[in-house]
Amino acid sequence: MEALVTDSEFATKGHAVHATCGIRCRRFTAVGLPLLAWVFAVHAAGQEVSRPAESAPAAAPVATWAHEQASPGAPTEQQPSSEPVAELPKRGLILSTEATYAGYTLFAPLNSTTTYLVDMQGKLVHSWPSKYVPGQAVYLLDDGSLLRTARQPGNRHSEGGGIGGRIERLAPDGKVLWDFVYADEHHCQHHDIKPLPNGHVLLIAWEKKTREQAIAAGRDPEDLPGDEMWPDCVIEVEPEGTSGGNIVWEWHVWDHLVQSLDKDKPNYGVVAEHPELVDLNYQRRAPRETPAEIERLRSLGYVGGDEPEDAGDADEGPPPFGPGPGGPGGPRMMADWCHTNSIDYNAKLDQIALSVHTFNEIWIIDHSTTTQEAAGHAGGRYGKGGDLLYRWGNPRAYGAGGAKDQTLFAQHDARWIPEGYSGSGHLLVFNNGTGRPGEPYSSIVEFAPPIDAAGRYRLEPGKAYEPAKPSWEYAAGNKTDFFASHISGAQRLPNGNTLICSGEAARIFEVTAEGKTVWDYVNPYFEREGPREGFGPFRGPPRGPRFRDRRPGDAGPDRPQPGDDAGATPPQSRDGAGGGRVDDPAAPGGPDRPPGPRGRRPPGPPGGGPWGPPEGPGGDPGGGVFRATRLGADHPGVRQLLEAIPATESNGK
Repeated sequence: MEALVTDSEFATKGHAVHATCGIRCRRFTAVGLPLLAWVFAVHAAGQEVSRPAESAPAAAPVATWAHEQASPGAPTEQQPSSEPVAELPKRGLILSTEATYAGYTLFAPLNSTTTYLVDMQGKLVHSWPSKYVPGQAVYLLDDGSLLRTARQPGNRHSEGGGIGGRIERLAPDGKVLWDFVYADEHHCQHHDIKPLPNGHVLLIAWEKKTREQAIAAGRDPEDLPGDEMWPDCVIEVEPEGTSGGNIVWEWHVWDHLVQSLDKDKPNYGVVAEHPELVDLNYQRRAPRETPAEIERLRSLGYVGGDEPEDAGDADEGPPPFGPGPGGPGGPRMMADWCHTNSIDYNAKLDQIALSVHTFNEIWIIDHSTTTQEAAGHAGGRYGKGGDLLYRWGNPRAYGAGGAKDQTLFAQHDARWIPEGYSGSGHLLVFNNGTGRPGEPYSSIVEFAPPIDAAGRYRLEPGKAYEPAKPSWEYAAGNKTDFFASHISGAQRLPNGNTLICSGEAARIFEVTAEGKTVWDYVNPYFEREGPREGFGPFRGPPRGPRFRDRRPGDAGPDRPQPGDDAGATPPQSRDGAGGGRVDDPAAPGGPDRPPGPRGRRPPGPPGGGPWGPPEGPGGDPGGGVFRATRLGADHPGVRQLLEAIPATESNGK
């Protein structure tokens, strides 16, 4: 536990603690006094000040400082104080306790071309460089190589959130072992991929349909804002050589439609009578992003595409993030009908789970089919061809309920909980909360599908798929304190804890089943070199109502205010069982300021202060993190990497 240093002690000792990298600056007159003046300016400006859990009645503000160790990876815990605390924004490790699941955390900042693996102290264990910013997802394979999506530069055919277009497998030293491009005038990979046990890779992709094709299929012309409609498809790629591959299996949502608009067109039927099909005229009910919001997401590193042919040349760094010729948030982006943002595979069931953002649902489909069977309504292990085996989260999407029955709101990262884990066989989802009635908030939802021993899902005719409610849910004590409108994810850990990635905050934290935060980390990595004009990692997304995330010391997920509920909804019973190492992130270009309470930032220190040049309003140079994955020390890929690292330099606990 680190003691707090009051402002008087601060002046007496004549040193300041560098809030970002932990370096003590002995020149108090040059650094300490301006910093102290800045802190009091924060109070004078009326900025929100966090209080420890045990705070005295309000008194005149007295700034106190958390005394940090030299490394940003070292745990920093504050003792309860009777004085209000003006918390210095921090990156790196915020909190670590003995109740964590020991291992290594993998993540890829969206505004960086590098993927990172850190240990439980937040220290860098390994990194993989690339020529490309991520297309969101990354996976560590058993041989120690990294499978990642990448933003294909010069893509003038697609534009949208989660855009990728390229898959690459990198050796530990960053050498490209294999790559595959799936981005042309007809298709574009986006968001997520999933490596299969046989070495193949599943991809999510947009496939373009013209306005004429959509209307001919039964789409309402009034709901077509432009000349295209982009339904999703899933393809399975067999890697071939060092570049390219064979598509050995496909599934297209376009083959499984129902529409009640025009009886003289294909796919006509009563939507409520066909829960196995997808309503072609279903429209998202949450408001579309405004142009300003789209630009915020571009700065975050999430939205891309519709770029000049020469944008983002491999030798010139990441592509620009300025608005495309069609303008931000225009008809091309609105053509993204499903916006499927995650894919998972269950080898035992041979089933695929998809998180379908605009439908606010999780879909499960059969992977045992042939491509021909997947295009139809019969065949495969479950006899339904490529029709939906199960769907959950929003019964309105198939005419089986109303607004009160909706559970998921713009969710991400649906994953099966592995065998042997708490909640085995259930699905875990990051429920972002955009469009939720009232003030939005995010939660982590675990639910138990009504599946029998044969892998089939029960459905009573005319009713919605069960369950009626989640079996477990995490939310902040004051629910609206935790809200990430985009990206983000969650992973169940072997000890029963849950790892959560609040994507827009670039915050990764671990909670117990009771909702107590036991590990907390904020991405300290971003790039200062490479971006061309228009690329926005230094300005980042302005903070606003779509971003609220408190950390330890705030009244939030782990420290509810008096009278608030506990940090998690009480769980209900579950009925089922050059790569390599790089310099410390404390170096220039490493850590930076995370947002303060409720996502708002204090004004920057005078002259840029110890955090470097001012970033503009609410800048977040770290960008976002799509999701994070905790890997145990026994993971084969981790073992491969650790063999080259002395035990004294890295430890999983």
